[in-house]
Amino acid sequence: MPSLIGILGFILILGAAVVLHEFGHFLVAKLLKIRVETFSVGFGPRLIGRRWGQTDYRISAIPLGGYVKLGGDESNAPLEGAGAVDIPPEEMFNLRPRYQRIMVALAGPIMNIITAFSIPFVAALMFGVPNTPAPIVSFVVKDGAAEIAGLRPGDRIVQFNGVENPQWDSIYGDGLLSPGQPLPLIVERNGERVSLTIKPTPLTENGETAGMLDFVPDNGGFPVVIHDVTPDSPAAAAGLKPGDRVLAVGGQRVGSKAQVTGYIHEHTNQPIHLTVERVGKTVEIETDSRRLANGVLGITVGDEFPLRKAGVGGAAGYAYRSNLEIIKLTGKALGQVFAGKRSVRNTLSGPIGIYKAASTQVERLGWDGFFQMLGFLSLNLGVFNLLPIPVLDGGAIFLLLIEGALAVIGLTLSSTIRERIQQVGFVMVILLMVFVISNDLLKQFSPEPSTKPAATAPAK
Repeated sequence: MPSLIGILGFILILGAAVVLHEFGHFLVAKLLKIRVETFSVGFGPRLIGRRWGQTDYRISAIPLGGYVKLGGDESNAPLEGAGAVDIPPEEMFNLRPRYQRIMVALAGPIMNIITAFSIPFVAALMFGVPNTPAPIVSFVVKDGAAEIAGLRPGDRIVQFNGVENPQWDSIYGDGLLSPGQPLPLIVERNGERVSLTIKPTPLTENGETAGMLDFVPDNGGFPVVIHDVTPDSPAAAAGLKPGDRVLAVGGQRVGSKAQVTGYIHEHTNQPIHLTVERVGKTVEIETDSRRLANGVLGITVGDEFPLRKAGVGGAAGYAYRSNLEIIKLTGKALGQVFAGKRSVRNTLSGPIGIYKAASTQVERLGWDGFFQMLGFLSLNLGVFNLLPIPVLDGGAIFLLLIEGALAVIGLTLSSTIRERIQQVGFVMVILLMVFVISNDLLKQFSPEPSTKPAATAPAK
């Protein structure tokens, strides 16, 4: 059953991402003294709202985006409705210079990108930058993809999937996007370079398949902490709690989360003995031999990487790299779709998929999860809305640029052609909405929790 915290988290995350996007349009339009008729969160019929000055601030019935209705702009009338007819010419959007209209269109996506950058930037200034693991193999899961490929503890990865001297985040991301696909790598072992090929183990969770590399990098012995315990699970019955630091499993000192999950996987239908640290005290816990339907104990564990202090430059660099990695992963996922290596169904998520990911993040990680998901969703919305698809901001910018190019040679884009282009874009967005919602509903047949979507449906 959905929890109240998860539902509220989803509403706040999606609402904040959309409102920030639309606020970008709103702010620049106001600064340029363009009439803003409507500021709407959601599309469709008006549910509630209030008029301040000449702007109607409202919440609309279809919570799949939002829009700002500008005076004189009828390009999206099928979505936003017709505008007022008594607006002074100096306040009309369509009579403004082309560069001002481009500025207004760019402002929404830029606001989302600024939000995505600001969240890790502020977090890094306040708390520090996490130390990332070195690309050195520390632990190999028995019979997993890494062992089959020939990886050994102590191997240093010097090339992965064609990238020289890769960072661990890049290695992990490539593995996630390539379930069952051969990935070339080169490791340095005893002073020699060894070429290997790894096929990430496919892991399907709630209809979304990701690739697991089945090895752990050298994390310097960072703490392994239980983030979540499934209610009514064998782990919960044994007394395990979120926040417990796992010191040992089966009598073996723990050095990574994969060691814990690997040990549980290798000892199916057997009692598991764990030594945990709880509020400064060591607690010995023995589970019974039961497992959940998917063969797990009912715990989510994670490596707690220590933080190092960072100044403005270090925080900005960390925020830039974090967002760049998300863009790269999203771009790779979409590239695999067009290359036929990845299904569209396994790549795009709609409101239900976003809800599951957002609510899970908030329930497990609290405010950390909230801001992580807000940054992730904001970046996706910003980038997607820059695509040259009519009805989206990128489509509006593209049309304005075409009009500018035609004006150089004395031609214009007729209102009929412009209207037809907008109608095609409107149909494309509706079809995309229908697809992602249907896709989300199909995924609900799987009992597993969903991972973060690689991409999201856009808001205008």
